[in-house]
Amino acid sequence: MNVLCVIPARLRSTRLPRKVLREVAGRPLVVRVWEAARRAPELADVLVATDAQEVLDACRAHGVPAVLTSPDHPSGTDRVWEVAQARAADVYVNVQGDEPLITPGHIARLVAPFAGRPDTQVSTLKIRLRPEEVDNPNVNKVVCGADGRALYFSKYPIPYDRDGRGAARFKHIGLYAYTRAALDAFHRLPPSPLELAERLEQLRFLEHGVPITVVETDEPTIGVDTEADLRAVETLLRARGA
Repeated sequence: MNVLCVIPARLRSTRLPRKVLREVAGRPLVVRVWEAARRAPELADVLVATDAQEVLDACRAHGVPAVLTSPDHPSGTDRVWEVAQARAADVYVNVQGDEPLITPGHIARLVAPFAGRPDTQVSTLKIRLRPEEVDNPNVNKVVCGADGRALYFSKYPIPYDRDGRGAARFKHIGLYAYTRAALDAFHRLPPSPLELAERLEQLRFLEHGVPITVVETDEPTIGVDTEADLRAVETLLRARGA
């Protein structure tokens, strides 16, 4: 398969302003994400898609391929869609610009369904929730059916363990892979009611009948949303000598 990885990098983030350009162990966060993604052998190419000339310039200064996309895109998926209009691929991988700890193992699991199940349209990852994450609304959760496809995503701790049986709960890791047809459908459809309620763009697929295959991983990541996240990632990277 020809797999293209796109890293959407919006400069005007809300919870942590300008986070994609914040330095992490000496390099901008978005550069760290690109360096992590390009280690995956499944990817034919990795590039950054941004809405800001400043991000484009920072990427080029570090030898990172990047393209300027519309500032009007409401989501990273829309930014990947724009890149797909000019770059043909069998599968498009979306690695968000705040995920510097992704590994080749994450990418391998993410793209595997497209080879094993030809009807796969969208894939993503999950990992078991830690107890301290259950009630945290900044940690997105997912529940799946017996076929491994997503039933629902929420910021709420789902499923509700009514009888205290110790129900397995999973954190959603925000990496995605899509076919071109799935990207086109997402961009064409308006934001859906559940998507608007939860502020989770992947619910648009589910509400319109596009299945999402969810693969479990045991490799944790840290999505950088806060100053504490930034410090934790920097500590880990420095410990690794990266």
